[in-house]
Amino acid sequence: MNTQPKGVIARLAVLDLRHEWILTLCMVLAIAAILAPLLVLLGLKHGTIQTMRDRLIEDPVNREIKPARTLRLTTQWFDEFKQRPEVEFIIPTILRGSSIVRLSSPEKRLVLDLVPTAPGDPLLLENEGIIPKEGECVLSYAAAEKLGVKKGSRLTAKITRTRNRRREYERTDLRVVAILDPRADVLDRVYMPFEFVNDVEAYREGRAVPKRDWSGGKALPPLSYDGLWVLVPQPFTSIQETILTIGTGLAEIKKLKAAQFRQLLGFSLPDNYHAYQLLARGSPIMMSSIKSVKNKLRGKSAIVLPFAQEIEIKRANGEKIKVVGLSLDESQTTDLGLPALPWGTFEASADFSKQGQILFDLPDQESIKVTAPILESEIEFPLTRRGASFGDYAIVPVELLGTLRTGQSSKILFDKTQETFLLAKAGYRGFRLYARSIDDVPILYQDFIAQDIDVITKVQEIEKVKVLDRGLTRIFWLVAIIGIAGGMAALIASLYASVERKKRDISVLRLMGLSRLEVFQFPIYQGIIIAILSVIMAIGGYALLSSIINFVFSADLKMGQKICNLPINYFVFTFIVTCLIAALSSMLAAWKTTQIDPAEAIREE
Repeated sequence: MNTQPKGVIARLAVLDLRHEWILTLCMVLAIAAILAPLLVLLGLKHGTIQTMRDRLIEDPVNREIKPARTLRLTTQWFDEFKQRPEVEFIIPTILRGSSIVRLSSPEKRLVLDLVPTAPGDPLLLENEGIIPKEGECVLSYAAAEKLGVKKGSRLTAKITRTRNRRREYERTDLRVVAILDPRADVLDRVYMPFEFVNDVEAYREGRAVPKRDWSGGKALPPLSYDGLWVLVPQPFTSIQETILTIGTGLAEIKKLKAAQFRQLLGFSLPDNYHAYQLLARGSPIMMSSIKSVKNKLRGKSAIVLPFAQEIEIKRANGEKIKVVGLSLDESQTTDLGLPALPWGTFEASADFSKQGQILFDLPDQESIKVTAPILESEIEFPLTRRGASFGDYAIVPVELLGTLRTGQSSKILFDKTQETFLLAKAGYRGFRLYARSIDDVPILYQDFIAQDIDVITKVQEIEKVKVLDRGLTRIFWLVAIIGIAGGMAALIASLYASVERKKRDISVLRLMGLSRLEVFQFPIYQGIIIAILSVIMAIGGYALLSSIINFVFSADLKMGQKICNLPINYFVFTFIVTCLIAALSSMLAAWKTTQIDPAEAIREE
């Protein structure tokens, strides 16, 4: 039974090292001389890379991704991209030709590039800027210098356009709420809320902006149709039928029987007329095709009726209304034996005051709200009832069907303020995007390439830092392996030699009752103690050297940056690894102690 007090081996190991303090000091210095340069090298590697990464991360420009060419991107695309975890901020941009604005201060005038911004814009927030509100702006440093203004100054923005060969402009007053750090933007730029920038683009395109009282026209949707009904007193020859499909955008023509005509249009075809259906294939026809057909039918007393297929109107209660589009002048309705239409003949430029009418059997209401399917959604608008239908179906102006047919391929909306259909913005032509970190830039770059979107990034600069990081890591581990191998060899030799010198002492300890396991622990304890002392001395040497290095390079660094720096977890890791290596290095010496026979002490006596 072992009656030795606990910790006796550890105390003996410490006392032995203190007794041979010169040899112990030499061993500690030898290992510390290996560890200290490794810590300094690791500190330089970590500090240098961290400083470079900080400089890349600090400047949002390095996280910026912008398109290399003009695009057409939908609102849905932006909504989906905002949800990506790699994206910190994204905002649509407008065409460069529409983004020019003239700013004037009391002293100077300057033409600048107008850039949209919104809450969360890192370029502004991380460069001494704030997000501007309505009537406010943020200037780049270069623009502020040229205008001679500072924060709080007042400016006047002038937006110009050419419409109907006339030069037009609008003015708006602005207040400068921030001037960006010079590193943010070297160009003459003004940053303003996205809504204002969007309105500037609309004004430049000739549209009115009612909320800003900017005059202009309305972006009315063009009319488009799936084909034409052609009614003629005399039937066409095969040659005449072929002529109608040449250069008109219409690919097929077929003659309709009276019953087919009644089924399709809801009223009877007069006996003295022949009906033909001309169909477009692939894409709908526009007004140019209708004019072309009318030109080919001159002198034939033909009635041309555009039509749109699969246009469905639905009341608020869900009731579906089958409609047919008719726009005829009084002479045409007389020839067809029909009552006169309230809205008259077909007009390509008809607005909603004409389009928003219906002949429908609903005597108790003068106006009804209806919806119709358009691209990706439905559109709601009112219709004024102008009487009962004289046919089997409800009758509306054919211009209304042409507008709704356009809405199936292009985005349209009904503006309740202006009470008209408007062509909605087709999409955005570019974007400003900032990745959440520089490590996300290559990921987003690859995704854009996969979408066939060419972008401009700082991915090459980021890759240079990563390559440097990998290279320095390899160099560090190469030096570390050589140093660790040398340190292990020195420690093994020292501890083994110590055991050889102390054979007699160890055998006496065996005679005194210590077991093989206990003497086995003796060199292991010594190795760990030497390792602990070496790490402490190495950290002290590292602290001294890193302070000198950081002081020498302080002029080239910003506040808080260090060229040689290690986090605390690196020291903990160094301590644990060094102790483990020391324990492994002492195994040979420990094994040697178990081979010492207690009788050797008696024989030597």
